[in-house]
Amino acid sequence: MSTAAPQPLWQPDEARIAAARITRFQNWAAAHHGAPAEGGYEALHQWSVRDLEAFWTAVVEWFDIRFSTPYERVLGDRTMPGAQWFPGGTLNYAEHALRTAADRPDEPALLYVDETHEQRPVSWSELRRQVGSLAAELRALGVRPGDRVSGYLPNIPQAVVALLASAAVGAVWTSCAPDFGARSVLDRFQQVEPVILFTVDGYRYGGKEHDRRDTVAELRAELPTLRAVVHIPLLGTEAPEGALEWSALTSADTEPVFEQVPFDHPLWVLYSSGTTGLPKAIVQSQGGILVEHFKQLGLHCDLGPEDRFFWYTSTGWMMWNFLVSGLLTGTTVILYDGSPGYPDTGAQWAIAEQTGATLFGTSAAYVMACRKAGVHPGRDHDLSRVQCVATTGSPLPPDGFRWLHDEVRDDLWIASVSGGTDVCSCFAGAVPTLPVHIGELQAPCLGTDLQSWDTQGKPLTGEVGELVVTNPMPSMPIHFWNDPDGSRYHDSYFDTYPGVWRHGDWITLTDRGSVIIHGRSDSTLNRGGVRMGSADIYEAVERLPEIRESLVIGIEQPDGGYWMPLFVDLAPGAVLDDDLRTTIKRTIREQCSPRHVPDEIIEAPGVPHTLTGKRIEVPVKRLLQGTPLDKAVNPGSVDSLELLQFYADLARTRR
Repeated sequence: MSTAAPQPLWQPDEARIAAARITRFQNWAAAHHGAPAEGGYEALHQWSVRDLEAFWTAVVEWFDIRFSTPYERVLGDRTMPGAQWFPGGTLNYAEHALRTAADRPDEPALLYVDETHEQRPVSWSELRRQVGSLAAELRALGVRPGDRVSGYLPNIPQAVVALLASAAVGAVWTSCAPDFGARSVLDRFQQVEPVILFTVDGYRYGGKEHDRRDTVAELRAELPTLRAVVHIPLLGTEAPEGALEWSALTSADTEPVFEQVPFDHPLWVLYSSGTTGLPKAIVQSQGGILVEHFKQLGLHCDLGPEDRFFWYTSTGWMMWNFLVSGLLTGTTVILYDGSPGYPDTGAQWAIAEQTGATLFGTSAAYVMACRKAGVHPGRDHDLSRVQCVATTGSPLPPDGFRWLHDEVRDDLWIASVSGGTDVCSCFAGAVPTLPVHIGELQAPCLGTDLQSWDTQGKPLTGEVGELVVTNPMPSMPIHFWNDPDGSRYHDSYFDTYPGVWRHGDWITLTDRGSVIIHGRSDSTLNRGGVRMGSADIYEAVERLPEIRESLVIGIEQPDGGYWMPLFVDLAPGAVLDDDLRTTIKRTIREQCSPRHVPDEIIEAPGVPHTLTGKRIEVPVKRLLQGTPLDKAVNPGSVDSLELLQFYADLARTRR
């Protein structure tokens, strides 16, 4: 692959570079911790991965991360998995998330918006008061450090209060969105055995009310460890028998008490998609998340007290936890609860305008849906306050970069970012001082020794390889729940390259230092020994107006051959005839390569996704290889079992 430097789509001017927090951090770290004063971001990144202890010490001091008990050293054992960060130190995540209340008590910490688009602010002092009241009530209910507290909640202020109150007590938070069915929730919560469950009676989405009281009753019946259930009447219903009222637990004027916990004390449990078995219950630490999110949000996202941070997400996705951490930097966090496309596809842009968002985060899929629907955000909305549009969930195709540049603003900072639930952060993405090139992530993140390796563990530049991280990161999981010997954790990331994190993505590191994501390596297309990313094919095919969405699968055949079908979900009115098949193949051949052209193009009723909206490739591959549906996929992890049945039926007819 050629990585000759093209003209950047966007280049920050000198004034913006000078004003960026990452520039000020570099100058300060050069004066106090031996960081390079010259060489810009590339030099800073090299130092951050070469001298981990100096870099993370600088992060702690720059952001005034307060340890109630001093740490003995930055990094004890650095072996992965199991690296020991800041041993001996104690602190509290929630204490840091709420400390802006002392300086700006009456300014909004949260700005809540639902489908009515009415804004409801929650001030810093009110947020702190509610957290103090709820934390005291949790303690009165017997919640102790290490106990699990769960939320079956939408993206509402009460969810943020519950998370922070749990962290203040030293409890371990975990959440699912209320569009998850009972089985999906139980697959997650039963693993961690929560003692408290916060629930809503329902939620509003797409202009409709969705009653979830029957699901809540099922959760209560199937979670025997619960000591209390807290009812939040989002739809206005009364609390069910035996449940506590949210308002009664959050009405006191109580100063929060923050339990001082070890750096590696569990903060929350996140879950993998669980498409092929029980979701992995991923545990991250109070201290690890604290320092990683300060770095990511304060330096890479360039957030501070004057900013407003909006990311379209739900409580079932790691981006919600990441969004809440915007509070660490004193930023006003915008919570939107509702459909991303209601009342029309451009709804998120309207929210960004109305709330004055300075960083607007969304999915690559939403950007491409807006492009296909002919949305004109810059024309129809005042987005002058938006400094950065960030995307994740899947690689942002080149057309997405061009569309944002053309349709939002030509001096817009576009940050395609990539990380994972596994670290609740980014491996590569936003850097406010670097140029943006079409189809590329700007750079690996500070403190992240991101490399592309071949099968022998040799680093690659300008070639497709496995995404690996060769140094520990503070937010890497401290363990998986119910994985006493650590074998599931080890097998998830460290079975390919001992002692090195293998994430499961194909990437290219360019000779400019930027990063290109090609898709998941565990569903790799591999024709004749040449590895190809599915994302490249999706980007080409889904430019065509006739194609709503697509799914490509590569399957090794018993006779040594290789079958690579492309499934297409057609736009209304489109017909998969010979002309369209020819157009699809020509488009792929010209924009990817002849090797990328599928063996067969098959019309499908739709593309199945995980509950967080990612295309399901591996389970479909297993179905097409003959694996029964109940063995190929965890039914509670997908958005439509009926769609998967189509692929299972197709597999039977082919045999």
